[in-house]
Amino acid sequence: MLVPRSGVLPSPVRRTLLYRQATGHLPPLLGPRTFTEKLNWRITLDRRELLAPTCDKLAMKEHASRLAPGLVRVPETLWSGTDVGELVDVDLPAHWVLKPNHSCIRRLFGRGPADVAELRRRTAGWVGERYWRKSEEWAYRRARPCLLVEEFVGLPGVVPADLKVLVVGGEPRLVELHTGRDGDHRARLYSPEWGPLPWTIGYRPGPDADPPERLDDLLKAATALADGFDMLRIDCYEADGELWFGELTPYPGAGLSPLEPDLDAWLGDAWTRPPLRHTRG
Repeated sequence: MLVPRSGVLPSPVRRTLLYRQATGHLPPLLGPRTFTEKLNWRITLDRRELLAPTCDKLAMKEHASRLAPGLVRVPETLWSGTDVGELVDVDLPAHWVLKPNHSCIRRLFGRGPADVAELRRRTAGWVGERYWRKSEEWAYRRARPCLLVEEFVGLPGVVPADLKVLVVGGEPRLVELHTGRDGDHRARLYSPEWGPLPWTIGYRPGPDADPPERLDDLLKAATALADGFDMLRIDCYEADGELWFGELTPYPGAGLSPLEPDLDAWLGDAWTRPPLRHTRG
């Protein structure tokens, strides 16, 4: 099924069609029960200011620095703005990363002084991109459209372990360990006590892994950063024995990724949505 272009149909209708295309059925907005149904409900209807900064990378870094000091390191922001030409005057380190503040997936790895002409070519259209239109994720619409450069985490050429903690109802419910994100992407799910869980959430299963060195700090940081949220995923990295903050995720998988039915039901039972009257911002 083809989904009509953005702007042709209202956002809630487009979102409904996207959900149906991904799942094969229409989403129940009046009584969602599973995790993915409640995610779609949040994306379609939840407009609380609480969610507004969760897709703004600069804002979420401030959130992590304020609420989890000593538990996670937050990558230093070396520059932010809309014109990469300003990087001519920035003393950049040997390795750094450039990414948009208001979208995800896009990123460039740089070395030493900025090649402004090359960066302008490779980031053309990034600042003006309306990423939120892709899956109708409202909080991305509230993010400031700009670019940022931050310090590189880990060793060049080595992708650090990606640890994603899903906090539902104020409690960490599971930890996703993602490996091979530069090619052979795999995932393994664990309980907060690092017991292996049977689900793969649509990825090829990853290898067994020892618990992270900083598992306790990871769970404490995730709990602190998700305080006040009915559901939030906290993404971190572990590199050289240090725990680094990655990002906040209010819409895991854009609410369109496949979950095993029993996992979808279990997480849905744990998630108590706010009353609709409290979601209008």
